[in-house]
Amino acid sequence: MNIILHPTYFPNIAHFVALVNAEEVTFEMDDNFLKQTYRSRAYIYAANGKLLLNIPVIHSQKNRQKYRDVKISHDTNWQSLHWKSLLSAYSTSPFFEFYKDELEPLFKLQANFILDYNLKCFEVVCDCLQLDLNTTKTKTYQQQIEDKTDFRYLVNAKMEEPQFEPYTQVFSNKYGFINNLSILDLLFNEGPNTLNYLKSQTLKTP
Repeated sequence: MNIILHPTYFPNIAHFVALVNAEEVTFEMDDNFLKQTYRSRAYIYAANGKLLLNIPVIHSQKNRQKYRDVKISHDTNWQSLHWKSLLSAYSTSPFFEFYKDELEPLFKLQANFILDYNLKCFEVVCDCLQLDLNTTKTKTYQQQIEDKTDFRYLVNAKMEEPQFEPYTQVFSNKYGFINNLSILDLLFNEGPNTLNYLKSQTLKTP
């Protein structure tokens, strides 16, 4: 199966279920940037439940701005905050120490553009998973896709979430299983079993 989807910030489990079951992955590079999507946000499982990690961006005065042109705002030390949140949430998870050294440099990387940063984060996660994907990038935007399964809808953070099988999470004894979090939640809790879990899950095609 050939698929197309958006590069997002530490993609959620739905994105990775689509990715691991694909023969070829095409990243949408030419769409407009929309607020309140997974392009700039990820959710993790913290001590008080579901926690949003949001990348601040510099919004253009224009009505529409291409995703690839959107710059990250470095007015606040958001990367340090995100890393501290991950430390607080997952330092006691089974595999945090195993992946920490690969992931920590991402939170010191001074990227200008959010799309570039998201792609770098994706690359590092794939290294952690030892996942070798055949990826390409779009050169123009097409609303209708005929030769690929279109998973671009997964970028919408307001849509009804696909449901996946529960796995053990750090604070599940407090708040139960929280579905479809960032791939980091699965990685820190399942470690080398992450790929097996992803391949065992199903995702409805749009």
